[in-house]
Amino acid sequence: MLKRFLAVSFIFMLVLTVVGCNQTEDATSAPEEETTTGEETATQEQAQIEESKYADGIYFAEEEGYSKDWKYTATIEVKDGKIIAAVWNGVNINGGKDKATTSADGEYPMVEKGGAQAEWHEQAALAGAYLVEIQDPEKITYKDDEGHTDDIAGVSIHVVEFFDLAEKALANGPVAEGQYKDGFYYAEESDFTENGYKNFVHIAVRNGSIVGVDFNAHVKEGEYPDKDSLSISGEYGMVAKAGAQSEWHEQVALTEDYLIETQDPAKIAYNDEEGHTDDIAGVSIHVKEFFSLAEQALADAK
Repeated sequence: MLKRFLAVSFIFMLVLTVVGCNQTEDATSAPEEETTTGEETATQEQAQIEESKYADGIYFAEEEGYSKDWKYTATIEVKDGKIIAAVWNGVNINGGKDKATTSADGEYPMVEKGGAQAEWHEQAALAGAYLVEIQDPEKITYKDDEGHTDDIAGVSIHVVEFFDLAEKALANGPVAEGQYKDGFYYAEESDFTENGYKNFVHIAVRNGSIVGVDFNAHVKEGEYPDKDSLSISGEYGMVAKAGAQSEWHEQVALTEDYLIETQDPAKIAYNDEEGHTDDIAGVSIHVKEFFSLAEQALADAK
């Protein structure tokens, strides 16, 4: 009887010992519950931001001059650090519809007249979609100096203008939110002046802000269709012929930058009735006609 009691007791104690060891082992081997401090969370968030190549927002860039009456633009939208939309377009030196709309309306018939595989707006859309896919405008490869590529199926037009502008837009940073309606706006004077010029303005608005301005003038006669080109050629010669501090196109560029900076053509002050101003450093030409046209153009943007 005593032997049986001792045997049972020994088995009971053995069971308790095994259970206790298992509990101790489980407690020892169980991983500690991870805790994240506020500092660690901030570090992780910062790492995610740095991992994203671009800041969220709308990006924009345009060419400085016209080629065959068109000046190209690129608009890019970034969300969560990724390019989600990219639009290639263009404005005409004579105003009117943008190039994508002109093409979509059948007024730029590349297929019918040029034997292209698709219309301009369709190929431009494919170029934009490709940028969304590759996420970097520098990744595209060209097969010739004109900027054609085999990277995008269905695109036979040269695309270097778009990808160069996309690169420029992303380098410029996001566009601040502004007060105007997005779009392209144009205004021109009704008649040519006695000197044979007719001033005009193109204004691009993205994310509500003025992001592109082109103050220029049509030339009634001569080799160059616009005053900007005439000045760049050296034939207008304000410095050599009139002793100006800089050429006409250089002063106009400063004037354009001023409007982009102030975002309101009505903010400028004039020194005289001709429209000279001290508000823009480096500008001695009269600029009233340009800011009056800008107000006229932006009347539809409010």
